[in-house]
Amino acid sequence: METVERLVRAAQELLWERGYVGTSPKAIQRAAEAGQGSMYHHFTGKAELAKAAIERSGAELRAAADEQLGDGGTATARIRDYLGREREVLRGCRVGRLTADPDVMADPGLRAPVAETFEWLRGRLAEVVAEGKRDGEYPESLDPERTAATIAAVLQGGYVLARAAGSREPFDLAVKGLIDLLEAI
Repeated sequence: METVERLVRAAQELLWERGYVGTSPKAIQRAAEAGQGSMYHHFTGKAELAKAAIERSGAELRAAADEQLGDGGTATARIRDYLGREREVLRGCRVGRLTADPDVMADPGLRAPVAETFEWLRGRLAEVVAEGKRDGEYPESLDPERTAATIAAVLQGGYVLARAAGSREPFDLAVKGLIDLLEAI
């Protein structure tokens, strides 16, 4: 694996695990098995590498979501597939956890890929809900944007509840409850 790839992957993992402040350049270099010179040859510093890692995490989240939300099947089935895909629930969302990191949120360059990822997700979910409305699956009164925001909030909140409980049960209950609501519409 190329040095840049190892550095980005290491930064992704450490940001997920420790947050921005807890992720030192030395820890990234150790995890990536790369020297200081290699890191600073490819990136101007920790912030640039962190931004690349956050952008990569966002792109991976979008690709995984798009796989389940893609064409084929009812809107509810596609949303159910998205919500039900395998996740490391107790670790939280790779992108969502960054919203609790004050250093990431205070830096416009680091916050931007987080915000863009969630904006994309809400937009993609709204498209699926709108398709469900057009196909007669959902009532005309259902607002796609509000419903998409609710789906994203239940998922992210489920991570928080699971982490607080030390069990994936609250996450599973929240997801199942949301699916029950969608199926009952």
